[in-house]
Amino acid sequence: MFSSMIQSLLSSSGQSSAMQRAVQMNNQINSINAQWTPVQKTAGNVPAAQGQVSFEKVLQAGAKAKFGDLLTNPSTRVNAKIYTDTASALQKPDYTNKTKIQELISRVSKKHGVDEKLVNAVVKQESGFNPNAKSKVGALGLMQLMPATAKGLGVTNPMDPEQNVEGGVKYLKSMLNKYNGNIILALAAYNAGPNAVDKYDGVPPYAETQNYVKSILSSYL
Repeated sequence: MFSSMIQSLLSSSGQSSAMQRAVQMNNQINSINAQWTPVQKTAGNVPAAQGQVSFEKVLQAGAKAKFGDLLTNPSTRVNAKIYTDTASALQKPDYTNKTKIQELISRVSKKHGVDEKLVNAVVKQESGFNPNAKSKVGALGLMQLMPATAKGLGVTNPMDPEQNVEGGVKYLKSMLNKYNGNIILALAAYNAGPNAVDKYDGVPPYAETQNYVKSILSSYL
């Protein structure tokens, strides 16, 4: 029904490019056979709503938000924020794809002025480009952020690849600044913490940290 409504509007309004995009989104409904898990949005600590979200509802709410009064069904206004937020998430790249991860790394590295080749080497060492990686000590995601570190960097969801890389690159940049661009000390601090580097005035005598630095330098250089 929604598809025919939009198609009708297209024929009478001169092929609006915005509407064409809506039709393209609608066409995706028939090609995706995925089961949605309940989506929950929060306002502070209070759950705003949760429930099963269909592609059609996402599309309808997105169209409502974009095209004003094109849709008159009041149900499309229910939980519209949830649906539009979900629609936005749908448009994120597939970060199980290494190429997409490297594109993300490139974009974030340029933003913070860090060599993307170095960040690639860190991600390779930390998680092997696995966005779902979790360590035994609780480090999370592509750049293996500890929860407390992630929180301090403004990362609300360390398992979100975009937030994870943003936080990880920001932290690596801060270590590079702290040690005046010394990559070896910055990497050691990324692994063992700056307090350990300062305590030993160099790479700490920890086998894990020393091997970590050597491995990344090998990939980087």
